[in-house]
Amino acid sequence: MKRSAVLLSLSLALSVAALAAPSGPALKAGVFEPPRQAPEFVLSGSDGAELKLSRYRGKLVLLSFGFSQCAAVCPTTLATLAQARKALGGEAEAVQIIHVTVDPEHDTAAVMKAYLAAFDPSFLGGTGQPQAMAAMRKDYGVVANKVPMGGGGYAFDHTASIFLIDREGKLRAMMPYGHAAQDFVHDIKLLLAK
Repeated sequence: MKRSAVLLSLSLALSVAALAAPSGPALKAGVFEPPRQAPEFVLSGSDGAELKLSRYRGKLVLLSFGFSQCAAVCPTTLATLAQARKALGGEAEAVQIIHVTVDPEHDTAAVMKAYLAAFDPSFLGGTGQPQAMAAMRKDYGVVANKVPMGGGGYAFDHTASIFLIDREGKLRAMMPYGHAAQDFVHDIKLLLAK
């Protein structure tokens, strides 16, 4: 009887462990568990149209934050995303990169369009009134602090992670700065397969 109870307990524990184990390969990015609806936003798009997250339902959205005068982090991130998009080939049509400015006083829709075109003409930029941009950053938990520089210039210390939003508009993962294009390709392919 005692042996049967032990075997039953062991069997139950293994069944629970099997259910809790991830099914399939894991994402390289940090995962939102459970996934939650990504906050909607309405911005001025670099394509001249209203930029809303819901406009891209059915596509995987990679959402980044930065500014056009960034010296290192933003160009590196955007170049990495362009490499990932190129590596995806035909699957890239199911992905939309959106880069939202943390410097709306400088980064107009026209400035964003010219800046992003240097990386990939399909990339869209978002800008708007400073209060609306601050509210959006708060909704996503993004930090952006203006830092004065010598000669009257400035920079921003800002969140440099990229949000991965699935085809249904749910936050699925957040890729920290510094990951290679292949890590993005890996995660994008997994999320597109779901």
